Amino acid sequence: MSKVKSTFCCQSCGAQHSKWLGQCSSCKQWNTIVEEIIKKESTPTLGLTKDQLSSKIQLISDVDFNNDPRLSVSDEEFNRVLGGGIVPGSLILIGGEPGIGKSTLLLQISLKMKHKVLYVSGEESQQQISRRANRIENNSENCYILNETNVETILTQINNLKPDLLIIDSIQTLQTDIIDSSPGSVSQIKESTSQFLKYSKKSNLPVFLVGHITKDGGIAGPKVLEHMVDVVLQFEGDRNNLYRILRVKKNRFGSTAEIGIYEMLNNGLRAVHNPSELLISNNKLDLSGNAIASTIEGIRPIMIEIQALVSSAVYGTPQRSTTGFNSKRLNMLLAVLEKRAGFKLGTKDVFLNITGGIKIEDPAIDLAVVAAILSSNFNIPLKKGVCFAAEIGLSGELRPVPKIDQRINEAEKLGFKTLIISSQSKINIKTQNIKVVEFPTIESVLKILFKEQD
Repeated sequence: MSKVKSTFCCQSCGAQHSKWLGQCSSCKQWNTIVEEIIKKESTPTLGLTKDQLSSKIQLISDVDFNNDPRLSVSDEEFNRVLGGGIVPGSLILIGGEPGIGKSTLLLQISLKMKHKVLYVSGEESQQQISRRANRIENNSENCYILNETNVETILTQINNLKPDLLIIDSIQTLQTDIIDSSPGSVSQIKESTSQFLKYSKKSNLPVFLVGHITKDGGIAGPKVLEHMVDVVLQFEGDRNNLYRILRVKKNRFGSTAEIGIYEMLNNGLRAVHNPSELLISNNKLDLSGNAIASTIEGIRPIMIEIQALVSSAVYGTPQRSTTGFNSKRLNMLLAVLEKRAGFKLGTKDVFLNITGGIKIEDPAIDLAVVAAILSSNFNIPLKKGVCFAAEIGLSGELRPVPKIDQRINEAEKLGFKTLIISSQSKINIKTQNIKVVEFPTIESVLKILFKEQD
């Protein structure tokens, strides 16, 4: 008879305790510790041979990895985010809000793959998955679907099918016989992920795991889950907006600065290859409060439109509201405007919005933010064809930004006539159709943009 062990486990961080506590001593969260029954059994062999389970000592220079090239996906955005394709034997975790399109994205990849793919769903039936595949309008002879939540049964089906790619949707719905607790608990998530990790590394099978997120935006389950996997992807966006962004939070095989941009349509997700044209409105009217900034996401230059609205505070306390921009940085820029440039905005409401529903953390958009705010304050539209790329320091100086050559090329390609940057920037290219204007301080820029205002 197997030995039964009871433990008290924190549902937030996964820490185990010998008794129940009101507060977890590891993560300091209250009322997160529950009792779980752990059934100690022998570890399954996962359907692999003894030679596959055993590891041999090798000199690092003797390890041959050229025989296992990356699996290419018929999606340039997804390939770029992963660093050039799917690495064999990798464990990839993708998280996102409910209804954001995680399952649709992975199903599209499954249907487009030229390799054999097994799509395992614990949330939808095979009929529901097939109906979505018909809506995407992509027929595939290499995509197999399975509706199962038991880990051991899934591993048995994998051994029978021998797929080249495995997709699990989602890890929170799975349950292994080794742990005697409900699906979605910390112990179940850890043990289920551990079994797929062992199988993936020994059989060289790449595995995608779909993870739910908490109300704080983090992956549901213990934090150790993100340490176990090789790649952590975050699929984010506003469900009321068409655009979705695939970000990399962790990548052992590539850069974590890459993003992929998609547009949600009725027949699935469409990769956006030139997001600059979508993030800039084609409004031909001269409107105040609009400025164009050149930003960099990964290695991709993107031109974005920044909208600002400045009005008198009618409720006593001025409001500072931002969408897609750091509110604390906005307060810093307003303080610099008042201290270094003499613009008094302390008694006015300031609303800032980055179009497209995306979040930008690049400090190179500082100058564009300030230009949009003052344009709205004076109700003077900026000249057409002008864009900005400079960071603003606390002393009011314009600081150089990295990859200025790529920003200039993107602005010139989209037809902009003038790009305003810092005088400290080092330009290594020659321009023909765009004029690059350099300024040392924010005061010198604003004197040119708003000559007739104090």
